[in-house]
Amino acid sequence: MRPAADGTAADTAVSPLLRQVARTRRFTLGAPARPTVAPDGARVLFLRSRAGDDPAGCLWTLDPATGTERLLADPAGLLGDAADEVPPEERIRRERARQQSAGITDYATDAAARTAAFALSGQLWVVDTGSGAVRRLPARQPVVDPRPSPDGRYVAYVCGGALRVIGADGGGDRAVAAPEPAEGPDVFFGLPEHVASESMNRHRAYWWAPDGERLLTTRVDNRGVALWYLADPADPAKPPRTIRYPRVGTANADVTLWIADLAGNRTEVRWDRAGFEYLPAAGWDGPGPFAVVLSRDQRSLQVLAVDPADGSTGLLAERHDERWVELLVPGVPARTGTGRLVDYLDRDETRHLTVDGTPVTPDGLQLHEVLGVDGETVFFTAAAEPTERHVWRYRPGQGVRRLTERPGVHSGAFGGGTFVRVTRTPELPGSHTTVHRLTADGSPEPDGPAPVEIRSYAQRPLLRLRVESAVVGRRELRTHLFLPSWHRAGDAPLPVLVDPYGGPAMQKVLAEQASHAFVSQWFAEQGFAVLVADGAGTPGRGPRWEKEIFGDLLGPTLDDQVTALHATAERHPELDLGRVGIRGWSFGGILAAAAVLRRPDVFHAAVSGAPLTDQLLYDACWKERFLGLPDRYPEHYESSSLLADAPKLSRPLLLVHGLADDNVFVAGTLRLSAALLAAGKPHEVLPLSGMTHAAPADDTFARLLGHQLDFLRRHLTGRPATTAG
Repeated sequence: MRPAADGTAADTAVSPLLRQVARTRRFTLGAPARPTVAPDGARVLFLRSRAGDDPAGCLWTLDPATGTERLLADPAGLLGDAADEVPPEERIRRERARQQSAGITDYATDAAARTAAFALSGQLWVVDTGSGAVRRLPARQPVVDPRPSPDGRYVAYVCGGALRVIGADGGGDRAVAAPEPAEGPDVFFGLPEHVASESMNRHRAYWWAPDGERLLTTRVDNRGVALWYLADPADPAKPPRTIRYPRVGTANADVTLWIADLAGNRTEVRWDRAGFEYLPAAGWDGPGPFAVVLSRDQRSLQVLAVDPADGSTGLLAERHDERWVELLVPGVPARTGTGRLVDYLDRDETRHLTVDGTPVTPDGLQLHEVLGVDGETVFFTAAAEPTERHVWRYRPGQGVRRLTERPGVHSGAFGGGTFVRVTRTPELPGSHTTVHRLTADGSPEPDGPAPVEIRSYAQRPLLRLRVESAVVGRRELRTHLFLPSWHRAGDAPLPVLVDPYGGPAMQKVLAEQASHAFVSQWFAEQGFAVLVADGAGTPGRGPRWEKEIFGDLLGPTLDDQVTALHATAERHPELDLGRVGIRGWSFGGILAAAAVLRRPDVFHAAVSGAPLTDQLLYDACWKERFLGLPDRYPEHYESSSLLADAPKLSRPLLLVHGLADDNVFVAGTLRLSAALLAAGKPHEVLPLSGMTHAAPADDTFARLLGHQLDFLRRHLTGRPATTAG
């Protein structure tokens, strides 16, 4: 959309795009999610809302042979006129899991996928996936994280800090692991502690034995963790919310592991907890229960087999790394049908898939996730090109084979020779979910039924991308450059907006049309050349690349953003390097503030959203992973924090933060603002009442980006924005 004569953007199909992003929860509503394939391959379960702007997830089933879909559970029908009352524990679970929908947001099944259980409005519901019969069980409320036993006879769930079990017929509800009354609410079973769900990618905290007679469960004791208080300044009559927060250098939760039978008898799992205080993973499969334990400095990790009779443990595997042992590899460890350990190994520049400690993938192929194990066959995602993800299969004697070919981001689920493929590509927005039958060697059946598509009701974005993907600089940085749809060769040079995340745990430059790409394009339509680059520390480039940031979170990452900017400008003379802004949220927010504080020669204005300006104000597990223990490496925390840089500010800076953020607390932004004020450095602060770390799902999202646009226009073009939110 070409700017109007006064240099402002015309207000058609631009601001509506931002409202659409928020209303559709970033285009996730109406799209199939969480597929589960029955072991016999005869049915596929999945979640999907009824429309692209309907937030209420429903549970569906599909027959792969016919493509026939059937609605199993609809929140509107189950609750009637009653409101969906989400209990606090469930709200926290959704926030940590980054779930943005409502209604049925998760479910679990028995081993045969004949019974599915889910929580809705704090109540426990089960559905027979064959007949479609739905029942509400008389469980104690509020119900959190219900899971049927493998044989379908029982359903376990968490309520009031206790792990409970109820019969699938609705009888025999009882606690099998509960804190003592005197221990209070800071002791609980069956739910993850803060750092498990926020920093270790573990959202589960109990696991059924295959025979359905016992459970493996965590016990979390938060009483030694420091108390933090989250107040609502917009409502001074409201008391602050109390949070147990394990800040850098302070005590973590005391996490133990127990085996509980259905009668409530418990046996503690024993390991060297003084040397290995973190529990990144656990489970119970055919060979028995297992646990993964990690040292506080995160340089040593052990995979342990657990004896269910007495809770003793034996070593299955161990890893050491002088920087940190990587935790965020979903799906590992796992074991094959014969008990072989499926895990990963970081060696030089490659993250390998391993079976019994032996790498089975070649150098350069980066493992991302283990999707499942079927007998001795392992399905996983990996790629040699950082912007892509492909589904692979490993089988003993046959090696590895790639099951997806089209450039893009692929994932899926498997069972009984059925493969549910979830694909995102650069050509089309959204995900595309298809169901395929596979031969014994993992290839599509040549004479089998045609692939069946699971329909998506997700909305199409109101804006089309004009994006160029490139590999730039000596370090071969992956970039996306978004230009206005109306811009032509010979037009006036464009101010530049650098729009990164740029740090560990997230890539923005992928071979897909992600929702954040449409936000970047929206800024481009307002008259910017928008550059997105993934640099040091971002996933997808292997362990050596990821660990370049140890001890210095900002130096290497900021250097790569500058390199990407200059290398892109050499290829695109329409970029005006005399007018460069940067915006970001979370780690991207730290990077944006650091850009104007430390490289004002390159960056001329910054919007910093939810920045962690003081690295000591975050949880111990995440920050100590990258910066080491604070008493040993205080200089790492000083160099990666921004408060001491406040006197250097010479460029416009807008700080934005949600006052209800319990992930990156607003204290860091307020401290930086105070330091800037004390140094006599003008800046702007936008506090967001009631907003957490997640983006808002209403028109506030559009207005927030409109405010950022106004700030950037004022300081990079000298003209205010007129586009409404």
